[in-house]
Amino acid sequence: MSWDEPVAKKPAAFDLGADLSALSVKELEEYIALLAGERDRVEAVLAAKRASQNAAHSIFKS
Repeated sequence: MSWDEPVAKKPAAFDLGADLSALSVKELEEYIALLAGERDRVEAVLAAKRASQNAAHSIFKS
C-alpha cells in the first residue's frame, strides 16, 4: 500500500441495512445501544399519538 492510495474509512453514522461485517464487537454493541434508544424514542412518540387519538375518539364518540 502506498501513501497516495485512499484509505477505507468507516462510516460516520450507522445506516440501517448497511454491511456490518467491517464493524468491531465494540462498534456492534454501540450500534445495538443506538438502536435500542431509537426504539424507545419511537415507542414514546407512538404512545403519545395513540393517547391523543383515543382522546379524540372519546370526544367525538357520541
